[in-house]
Amino acid sequence: MRSLIAGVLYALVSLISLGLGSIYVFSDSFMPYHGQALQLQWSELDGSLQVLILALMDVAGAGWITLGLVIIVLLIGPFRSQQRWARFLIPGAIVVFYGPTLMATLNVTNLTPATAPWYGNALAIFAAIAGLAVDAPWISRDRQD
Repeated sequence: MRSLIAGVLYALVSLISLGLGSIYVFSDSFMPYHGQALQLQWSELDGSLQVLILALMDVAGAGWITLGLVIIVLLIGPFRSQQRWARFLIPGAIVVFYGPTLMATLNVTNLTPATAPWYGNALAIFAAIAGLAVDAPWISRDRQD
């Protein structure tokens, strides 16, 4: 049962990551909070700056999509078959990706007029830590969940 709860938490992070990544990759302009941070509308930006911002958004989106897909693959295979390394790798990957993302969104929120969606990053980290704590892969799996 504990593994199921952890798996659901990780799957939710995966699905949200895939969604966010898709939004960023397929967007044709910056996010509303980007405009608030710059205090400019998309149409006010120079064409070269638009290209650069969209490229950076593609990179960020690709990171989210990659994380989401990796989590799904790990959940379907090694996590489900109780591989200890996967039970650490999934929450570790979430924290490694969402930690710097949280710091970046907090910087945007604290250093610009924008309010970046930092709370989603914090929730992903919380889900990873909660999943790890609930799953407790350091405890022997010889007994039933």
